[in-house]
Amino acid sequence: MLTGLVRAVAMLPLPVLHGFGATLGWIVYLASPTYRRQLRENLEGAGYTDAATRRRAIAEAGKQAVEMPAIWFRPQAKVMRLVRRIEGRPLVEDAVAQGKGIVFLTAHLGCFEITARVAAEFFPITVLYRIPRKGFLLPIIEAGRSTENVRLAPATVRGVRELGAALKRREAIGILPDQVPRRGEGEWADFFGRPAYTMMLAMRFSARPDSVTLLAYGERLPRGAGYVVHVTPFPEAEVGEAPARWLNRALEGMIRENPAQYLWGYNRYKTPPGAPPAPQAAREQA
Repeated sequence: MLTGLVRAVAMLPLPVLHGFGATLGWIVYLASPTYRRQLRENLEGAGYTDAATRRRAIAEAGKQAVEMPAIWFRPQAKVMRLVRRIEGRPLVEDAVAQGKGIVFLTAHLGCFEITARVAAEFFPITVLYRIPRKGFLLPIIEAGRSTENVRLAPATVRGVRELGAALKRREAIGILPDQVPRRGEGEWADFFGRPAYTMMLAMRFSARPDSVTLLAYGERLPRGAGYVVHVTPFPEAEVGEAPARWLNRALEGMIRENPAQYLWGYNRYKTPPGAPPAPQAAREQA
């Protein structure tokens, strides 16, 4: 029943979905003191203290949630009609011509769900996903994200092996590396000036000689006009830069291109159970 309802919502016009999503974003912001505090602190910590960016971020977060059914459950051809252009496409074509696998890294920025569907138009892609805590959501996520050319790999040992196998086949993989990893799967590194427990899996795949790493995100156009997919090179490391900080710096650069569409309400700076304390917290305890 729930899946049927989500499928019905997916058929609504994108301007209607985004209009409702913007309203929902404000409802959640006003109703939840915790979410409101988190969003404001994260924005201000990154240097965005102006009210205009904050207001846009509130609305865009709601749009992000409501647009997912449209990306998950519409036929591939209809999803592609929402894409106005793909910027940086030659980078992908060059990787394919070299016979390389592609590691696509994106953040909770814009419509991140559409990047995999666009990639699937051209080649198979295996996407890492976290199994939801609420079990009733799993069938919806699996049904929506799995398409003919999109495979799902759970964030488990088996899933990591599936990602590696996809790269060996010279296919693409997709990872959201700004998610907080579990204990033992990350390292502390600055993210917008604050220590964040950072996933190391993405950098392990990026180091493989048989792959090319690219940053990608789907920019949400105003008034439900569709999306622009941006693909850019992964930057070079700075001298002496740790891999976790290198990754976060790359994500920061992408987010700063369109800060209002980042999910600032996400609790990026939490400490996972059993993980070592953040460096700043450790200094305070000493």
